[in-house]
Amino acid sequence: MSIPDCTVRPSKARHGRFVAAIVIDSIGTGVFIPVSMLYFLATTPLTLVQVGAALTTAGLLALPAGPLVGGLVDRYGAKSVLQAANLAQALGFAGYLLVDQTWQIAICAWLNSAGRAVSFSCYGVTVTALAAPGQRERWFGLLGSVRNLGYALGGLLCAVAVSFGTHGVYASIVVVNALSYVTAFVLLRAAPNIRPEAGQDGAGGWGRVLRDRRYLSLVAHQLCFAISLFALNIAIPVYAVDVLGLPGWTAGAVFVLNTLMVGFGQGIVIGWLSGRIRSRVLVAGHACFAAGYLLFLAADRVALALAVGVVLLGAGSYTLGEILGGPITSTVAAESAPEALRGRYLALNQLAVTVAGAVAPAGLSGLLSLGAAAIWLTLAGVSVLGATLATTIGKVVPAAQSRIGSV
Repeated sequence: MSIPDCTVRPSKARHGRFVAAIVIDSIGTGVFIPVSMLYFLATTPLTLVQVGAALTTAGLLALPAGPLVGGLVDRYGAKSVLQAANLAQALGFAGYLLVDQTWQIAICAWLNSAGRAVSFSCYGVTVTALAAPGQRERWFGLLGSVRNLGYALGGLLCAVAVSFGTHGVYASIVVVNALSYVTAFVLLRAAPNIRPEAGQDGAGGWGRVLRDRRYLSLVAHQLCFAISLFALNIAIPVYAVDVLGLPGWTAGAVFVLNTLMVGFGQGIVIGWLSGRIRSRVLVAGHACFAAGYLLFLAADRVALALAVGVVLLGAGSYTLGEILGGPITSTVAAESAPEALRGRYLALNQLAVTVAGAVAPAGLSGLLSLGAAAIWLTLAGVSVLGATLATTIGKVVPAAQSRIGSV
């Protein structure tokens, strides 16, 4: 009896330019995001409040961008829309070199935020077309690993650059970002332009999407999963350092652990899970999230010497939840959408992530201010709701009932 090869990976040789574009995009993002506020404070006369207001306004105005382009993706294909998003972000970053007023930052940041929302809306459509049925979890897992490692490398480069702290260094970071999106635009020219075949049923448009109750349950599940994902950047480091009083390196250790586990372990885990029912793996992912949150809560009730270990153990459990849920959530969302309307369907699914990103900073910060029990028990409750929704979609959504790696 032959043994299944769990080391098979999607063909990077065939679609290497698409993978390279993802790498370049993620490195550029990893470089700029940690330094974005510092950049505007160092290069403009604006205050922290003014810069924050401009970026928040831009983010809110960008919320409709993904859903609005869903129809364009279905009509003209994902490739051209994705390339336009890259050019918009390149223009936005180039504009950062010239801004010195709040409204100017808002316009340029809107280009970047809207472009990013559009990119993620197109991303699932492209990956679904590039990967054969049965290989999509591996593709989403591979690209998730690549993106995560790119963020880490970008963050490392950012740390080195900021240590110099000169105006020229900050400007160089922005120039590199702008060029990275131009490079991604060129690389994506080799990607196929995914369009529905002639004669496919795309009737109904957005009305059909919004009436699809089974898919709306998927979107609700995506919202729960996304809320947990934002806890890593917003709640966990602040809790560890400011609330528990742990050494500052603890926050860095959490990010390193998350990056290494996702970057190097996601493909291996997906291989191990081949043949498992998708919805059950999603439930396990939410259970890992919940276990991590309860460990964070427990860290507030142990001696300081033990708290670091408990936090890192919680971070490991949390990251395993991310590894288990990420590729499968993306695959189920993509395969549950009819091809003729996949752009609209995945744009709606991505909107759940965008909304989670918009409400997470204020929501998680507010819960954190109320104490350890308030935030971690609430997030554990979100995980329970996510597991319940995963069980539900496992009963009504065929793609969630399928087994990982099945054709």
